Amino acid sequence: MAKWLLLVETNCADKVREAEFNEWYDKTHLPDVLETPGFVRATRYENTQPSKERAKFLALYEVETDDFDKFLKANNENIAKKRAAGRFSDLMVIVGGCFYKQISSVSRRKEK
Repeated sequence: MAKWLLLVETNCADKVREAEFNEWYDKTHLPDVLETPGFVRATRYENTQPSKERAKFLALYEVETDDFDKFLKANNENIAKKRAAGRFSDLMVIVGGCFYKQISSVSRRKEK
């Protein structure tokens, strides 16, 4: 089974409402996204030194699928359904994102 990583960089449109944005992202958006078959895990990070060139938040989504095109179609349908149901936030500003296909894996070195 092929493994993929989706990176999504975001900012909050209103810094005053950042706590609300993070709560929505963690409690609504991540669970909604993970409903798409193929998603394995989602993890968010905060950039401790944000700049104009880099987003403040990064979400990493792990994906496992043998049919990437089918996965993309299902994900796009799921996202459209959630958006139509009003489950998206106007606070989310997507700065960038892309999929990476895993080409190798190295386990952590054993301690002596």
